[in-house]
Amino acid sequence: MNVTFSLLAKNVTKTTFRNSSYSCKVLVVGGGTGGCATAAKLSRILKKNELIILEPSDKHYYQPLFTLVGGGISTLSEAGKSMRDVLPANAVWLKDSAAEFNPGENSVTTQRGHSIKYEYLLIATGLQTDYDKIPGLEAGLSGDTGVCSNYSAKYVELTYKALKNFESGNAIFTYPNTPVKCPGAPQKICYITDHYLRKVGKRDKAAVIYNTSLPVIFGVKKYADALWEICAERQIQVNLRTNLVEVRPDSREAVFQNLDNPDKMTTLKYSMLHVTPPMSTPAALQNCSELTNEAGFVDVNKLTLQSVRFANVFAIGDCSSTPNSKTAAAAAAQCQVVFKNMESVMKNTPATANYDGYASCPLVTGYDRCILAEFDYNLTPLETFPFNQGKELKSMYLMKKMLMPPLYWTLMLNGFWNGPAAVRNLLHLKFSQK
Repeated sequence: MNVTFSLLAKNVTKTTFRNSSYSCKVLVVGGGTGGCATAAKLSRILKKNELIILEPSDKHYYQPLFTLVGGGISTLSEAGKSMRDVLPANAVWLKDSAAEFNPGENSVTTQRGHSIKYEYLLIATGLQTDYDKIPGLEAGLSGDTGVCSNYSAKYVELTYKALKNFESGNAIFTYPNTPVKCPGAPQKICYITDHYLRKVGKRDKAAVIYNTSLPVIFGVKKYADALWEICAERQIQVNLRTNLVEVRPDSREAVFQNLDNPDKMTTLKYSMLHVTPPMSTPAALQNCSELTNEAGFVDVNKLTLQSVRFANVFAIGDCSSTPNSKTAAAAAAQCQVVFKNMESVMKNTPATANYDGYASCPLVTGYDRCILAEFDYNLTPLETFPFNQGKELKSMYLMKKMLMPPLYWTLMLNGFWNGPAAVRNLLHLKFSQK
């Protein structure tokens, strides 16, 4: 049966199709950061209609800005643009999502029942936020209960509302027992809250608590040491291996499990509860064991980002099995590697470009300060600037707030930003020669 739906692309007139099956040279599943950036690069070497992007959303969000939205520094409208405006013009946008991957047949079936045949596949689905996995959480987010979350456009504006409404009591911030995108974000809003409460004269009435399922405050020792000092100075209580398992919005209570002693449960009262939800790859990936590892992530070579089982399949960003921190900066560094390797495979030559695991996390620690953490697969600092980035700096905050958003919209999504490696090499060469 033929189904009508829309094809939209930047600067292209809306066209209506009645097809139930499609074919292309390259299929990109996902229109997030990695999908958009790599699609922009691919669009410059492919003919019109050879590139299909499968993405269900009408809106594309620059999610790193959600931290500042939650802190009342930026607005949600500044963080989003129409999907139509960020996808490459020389591409077909199918406004749908993947229901089933069939890598053995080089095809993807969509939620609406369409079949897409491809020669090459880039999986860029990202992670889904599983708010429903914590009992009581969605109920808390739907009412005026002090529960908030920066991880969704639907909920991010609740955070600043909770900040303004806070009078006294516990302000609790959580990190789940799953992989997450932007793993520094759960504690960024914690530091912003501390700073906000000091500015409005309420800090002495508050207990600021950061409960993380992780065994460390941050994975890279240099930055972890700096964060521990900040928490000590600002009297922020940090509880490691502590996982949120239930929210009781009616009584404003949160239940936590000690992951080292699972029988031990702790119930805390809260006035403000910022929740980072559990996250996972979409069901279509979890159900395709041919493509994924046991955790449901696309199983790729961590250097080339090529599928370990299918030479014509690649993955980028949060949905891949690469053991790096899942950040937009990582996707920026990956997109050139993916592009070069896909181009090589299309020419029947080996995929030789390598990704070094680069990731960056601008750890906002207040309304005017930031630690710019940059590191590689080995959790070794890989800093861009020729000064110590393990300190709170106003310059790094201003870069996060003012430089990174236009760089993202103007350069990265158009395929012209591959991360700061070239800048880093130039700066360090210049200063090493002095």
